[in-house]
Formats: sequence, C-alpha cells, structure tokens
Amino acid sequence: MDALECIRTRMSIRRFKPEPVPRDILEQVVETARWSPSYKNSQPWEVMIVSGAKKEALSAMMIELFEQGRESTPDLAPPQGWPAAEQARIDHLYAKRRELTGLDLNDPKVIRQAKKANFSFYSAPHAIYLYQDSALSLWSLFDLGLFAQSLMLAAHALGLGTVPQAFATDFAPEIKEFLGIPAEKRLVLGLSAGYPDMDSPVNSYRTERSPVDEILTWVE
Repeated sequence: MDALECIRTRMSIRRFKPEPVPRDILEQVVETARWSPSYKNSQPWEVMIVSGAKKEALSAMMIELFEQGRESTPDLAPPQGWPAAEQARIDHLYAKRRELTGLDLNDPKVIRQAKKANFSFYSAPHAIYLYQDSALSLWSLFDLGLFAQSLMLAAHALGLGTVPQAFATDFAPEIKEFLGIPAEKRLVLGLSAGYPDMDSPVNSYRTERSPVDEILTWVE
C-alpha cells in the first residue's frame, strides 16, 4: 500500500490472532520506524518487545497489582480534563461505542474491564514498550510520539495490527523493574502487536475523524 492509504486505513486493533509474528518482521517494523524525525537528530527513543512467557507473567503482575487496589503510578500523568472541542469528540466516541456494544465507558465496572484488557494486551502475542531518558525535554517526548506513529504505520503496512495503550504504563516502577528497564527511564507508551483478528466484533468499529474544515485555517 502507498503512504496515504497506510495512514488512512490504520486503526487500533483490540483483538489479535494467537500466532506470534516472526522476529525478522518485528525487526523490520523497528528498522523502519527509526527513520522518524527528531530534534537535532537526537533519536530519543528506546524499544522493548516482550513475548511468550515473559509477556504473560507481565500481564499477570499488572492484573494482580490492579486487583490489590494498587494506585497507578505512570511516568506520564493522565489528563485531568479536556478543552470543550476535545471533550466533545471524546463524548461522541463514548456514545458511539455505547450504541454499538452496549458498554458505557463512563461506568466504573466497564473501566475496570477495559484496564484488564489493556493489561492482557488484548490477547496479542507481543507487547511493545517505548521509553526514553527521563531527563529529556518535552520536545523529546514529541519525537517519541513521531516514532510511535511510524512504528504503527510500518506494522500496518506489513499486515500487523497495533494499539497504543496508556493503561499499559499504569504501574511504571514495577514494570521497569520486571523488564529490567533502568529506573531513570521514562516509560511513555505500551502497545499490543500481532496479526489482527478482523473477524472479531471488537475490531468492526473504526473511530471517526473531524472534517478538515474544523482543523484547517488558511492564511493568504
């Protein structure tokens, strides 16, 4: 597929086939993403792919911490509120998902289910963590976002599915210790990765986007 089609057709996948992805394909995804732009070519990103028994043990640990009522301690604090335009888009998403699935994403019980699904990496055979030195500036955080987008697009171009997950970093200190990531690193994002199960109803809904005239201003 060409670049425009790749961008337009990528979507977040929340159900995966159990077959693992060959290592050379995952390496090709990372090899491609490393060409992302960054401030002064600083390349402020590191990647860890977790598979097999280690991934299952990681999921079990996070679920246990969650069931114990352990307070989440992500390295990036979650948003505490949204401006009106962004909140309206979120409300629209929640209403659409409630219409299609009957699940209210504002319901605490549904939120608990969603978090457990995140901790289980949506049954994907691989978990990917992106991290960087915590001394880096917000520009470097922006750069890592560019890398994450490149990673997801490269995966999609190769027939894989991904979903970016903030919840997968909820217990950052414990995750870093479990995976051997130095404590001074900033755990930014977790992702599930694998072959998408497009027969699953959970992958039948693709989120909408605002029209161009709502986000574009011409100045001449």
